[in-house]
Amino acid sequence: MNNARRPRVGHIAFLNCLPIYWGLARSGALLDVDLHRAPPDELSRRLVDGDLDIGPISLVEYLRHADRLLLVPDIAVAADGPVLSVNLVSKTPLAELPASPKVSLTSTSRTGVLLARMLLEQRHGLTPEFATTPPDLASALDGADAAVLIGDEALRVHHDPGGNHVVDLADAWKDWTGLPMVFAVWAVRREYAEAHPGLVKDVHLAFCESVRRCRAEIDEVVASAARWEPFAPAALAEYFDRLQFTLSDRHLDGLREFASRAAGYTDVAPMQEGGPEFFPAGEGTA
Repeated sequence: MNNARRPRVGHIAFLNCLPIYWGLARSGALLDVDLHRAPPDELSRRLVDGDLDIGPISLVEYLRHADRLLLVPDIAVAADGPVLSVNLVSKTPLAELPASPKVSLTSTSRTGVLLARMLLEQRHGLTPEFATTPPDLASALDGADAAVLIGDEALRVHHDPGGNHVVDLADAWKDWTGLPMVFAVWAVRREYAEAHPGLVKDVHLAFCESVRRCRAEIDEVVASAARWEPFAPAALAEYFDRLQFTLSDRHLDGLREFASRAAGYTDVAPMQEGGPEFFPAGEGTA
């Protein structure tokens, strides 16, 4: 890359994005970007505010700001069935929850939270009352009927529910719609893409190569992650196998369906025919 300023690229500080960045470190591509590691909600805000050039953004925030952003092709955080780390945890089975259950929100992940709300209200006919709590399960279920857990704590509870009932929200979405669930996409600010298309293409190609390399070296990825994460290698291998980092036509159908259903809850408008709008992929400058 030959620009005076390296692209400012976001990196989600969750275990689920390790595969996307594994190959960046292995190939040396990290030297070509100014990487910013932060929680998902902060990265979404910084991309919209112009403090990042390219990065992950929650699906809900992308839909809210699609006029300022272009999707980077091929890269997402998605699942076509269980994802293991976006869960609704309840003290009783869903069918036994009260009509107006008290539901704790342990994360600012707007997509996971909105997915839980849509499932509870639209599919199960409940009118939940939401409150924000600390991210650990004990705090979340103290005085509540259920809790929405996102990320590493949700993965821990998947493996050790402690007598609670766990609904995998991506699996529930698949059962409801027949489609994959897209939680986050990668996007580039329109003005940056117009000014530096070659750099954006280089970052896109580096991401794609990183995911390919991770899949080819998955045993090594799992062994490395298991040194630092509180999960057994077999649990990590299952998790990385469930996660999908692509935007196929089916994933895009799921994205559009979510946008359509979310329109009744937020200022997100249903996606226009032919959307979303992508940055054109192709050969980079290198």
